[in-house]
Amino acid sequence: MGNERLNYTQNRELSWLKFNQRVLEEAQDESVPLLERMKFVAIFTSNLDEFFMIRVGSLFDMAHTDANARDSRSGMTPKEQLEQIFAAVAPLYKERDKTYAEIKKQLHPYGVCGLDFKELEQQEKKYVKKYFKEQILPVLSPQIVDANHPFPHLLNKEIYVTANLTHKEKGSKAVHTLGIVPVPQFISEVLYLPGHDIRYIRMEKVILEYLNLVFDQYEVSEGNYICVTRNADIAPDDESLDVTEDFRFLMKQTLHKRRRMAVVRLETAEKLKPEMEKYFCEKFKISPEQIFRTKMPMKLSYVFSISGDLPDSMKRSLIYPPFVPQASAHVQESSMMKQIRKKDILLFYPYESMNPFLRLIKEASTDPNVMTIKITIYRLAKKARLVEYLCAAAENGKEVTVLIELRARFDEQNNIDWSERMEEAGCRVIYGMEGYKVHSKICLITYRNRNDIQYITQIGTGNYNEKTAGMYTDLSLMTADQAIGRDAAEFFKNMSIGNLSGTYEHLIVSPTSLKQNVLRLIDEEIEKGENGRIVMKMNSLTDVDFIDKISQASRAGVKVDLIVRGICCILPGVPGYTENIRVMSIVGRYLEHPRIFCFGTGAEQKIYIGSADMMTRNTEKRVEVACPILDKDIKNQINHYMRVMLSDNVKARVLQSDGTYRKKRAAQTMVDSQATFMEEALQAKKESPEEGTSFFKRLATLFRG
Repeated sequence: MGNERLNYTQNRELSWLKFNQRVLEEAQDESVPLLERMKFVAIFTSNLDEFFMIRVGSLFDMAHTDANARDSRSGMTPKEQLEQIFAAVAPLYKERDKTYAEIKKQLHPYGVCGLDFKELEQQEKKYVKKYFKEQILPVLSPQIVDANHPFPHLLNKEIYVTANLTHKEKGSKAVHTLGIVPVPQFISEVLYLPGHDIRYIRMEKVILEYLNLVFDQYEVSEGNYICVTRNADIAPDDESLDVTEDFRFLMKQTLHKRRRMAVVRLETAEKLKPEMEKYFCEKFKISPEQIFRTKMPMKLSYVFSISGDLPDSMKRSLIYPPFVPQASAHVQESSMMKQIRKKDILLFYPYESMNPFLRLIKEASTDPNVMTIKITIYRLAKKARLVEYLCAAAENGKEVTVLIELRARFDEQNNIDWSERMEEAGCRVIYGMEGYKVHSKICLITYRNRNDIQYITQIGTGNYNEKTAGMYTDLSLMTADQAIGRDAAEFFKNMSIGNLSGTYEHLIVSPTSLKQNVLRLIDEEIEKGENGRIVMKMNSLTDVDFIDKISQASRAGVKVDLIVRGICCILPGVPGYTENIRVMSIVGRYLEHPRIFCFGTGAEQKIYIGSADMMTRNTEKRVEVACPILDKDIKNQINHYMRVMLSDNVKARVLQSDGTYRKKRAAQTMVDSQATFMEEALQAKKESPEEGTSFFKRLATLFRG
């Protein structure tokens, strides 16, 4: 199957770059408000930074340790993949720079002006110079590079202003040296100028303008600013881990080590002269292909704060209309535990609020009948009411067990801090399994009902993060099904004793049973031939066993729809392999995040929601949990959501057999799935709970087929 598979698969890294290009397309979409378009440029940039730190970093490691290894989906070696990545990234830089310049130009009439020094008015130049002398110059740490001043270690993703310095004493030959000035991390990225408009200049441009004051003994020329990206793909699992060693300490060491990893990319504001390019290549041990010039800011995080500074009159023109996650029409103000015991509840973030789940934990923290609360945590917000409620439960005498994954990439320090806070409050904190990240999203409340021990279980597709619950689309199921509760209790017991091989009646759990059960469910549809139906939604698809099986389903005549936001290594519509598979991606205002697996139709249909993408890392190297949907009404809800997404012809792009994406052709009825779900949430809440149910039924008829 290996070589044959190459007919209908593509490289994961190049597929990811196409996803990020779809993000950039949102920045180019004139129907998106201007400042939101600028945010998409910032998201594209942040995504690309992480891609170089993780994926390019790991390919460099592979090129040194296993140079002849071939990717099972493209047949390329690590070196060949890197060459193709660099070739694909170069035009994306140009496209991004052009997009940024156009948006910046269009923002000027609104008084939102990112300025070069030469664009400043005379009074502004005086203000900037005074600010530089009084507030910036005293805290700078400039350095020259010579025999007594070795080339410094440049921190990952920090900006450094550089220049050629010439020192000439009377009667002696001119001496050239390199000057480097770190842009301090503790000062603002931009300097806002006085006045009513939002006029600003980036701090590296201010420092660049006044380098002659920094290096006042030298002639300054060839001013530039640069930024290095370092390999951040450190896996603590690969470290030697003594069983007595505190895992938090290991993670702190890991974070420190990440700051000094090898350079994988150099960005420059100005084109480097050949001798300077050679110099940096030697210093950073990189090739010229790893040097990228950019005409736009190397950091764009300040863009997100600008929207908060806008007057209300400008907000209407420049940002999305405000949307507040709505109270679910399926949830009342009464006891959450009683409501869930009566009927399963499904929340759809960010259209519906996360508050019902938080209310559930808060209620459980004080309910005298509740004995234990157990939860897995992967990513948390900086401010987390969930943690406060868990700590309160522990302080109220409940047994609270928190399985927190310290290896959640780039959230390690935040999770370390929260784990210490919860331990102090009396929570029992345990960590992910050695060699396996715990990525599942599951919470179990155990309580006594007269003489019986009963359970309420919550299983979600996204993190318990109160901030991203307003930005990511996700599903959260709360159920009092006792069989699911017993499975959840068994799951937490297994996690506590380090057992990855547990067996469960309803839950499917990686690394032992999730992929196997998904493949079995596909086999059930294959047996139905042309009457088979599979609809799945996920973030990424790379697992070759899944790819081979879904191709087999296509060849058997099964109609397959895959909604894959990001990486998709299967190519649809390839004759003889995948002609019955359609793949689409939705990129819009909110980050698409649910994992939903639907097999079959009608009364026999099976639906699962969970935390796992169909990626080998999720199915074989992580602890993931997916849960069946047993409630008929909730099945109808999910089927409705999937129909709306499949009908999207505004934000959806369709994957072609050559690996490119195209927007759907314009239709008489335009469907933006995210806008539809926002409107549904607003309308559903206006009706009574009983009417709300009929409202969803009426909506469902609009998207049949």
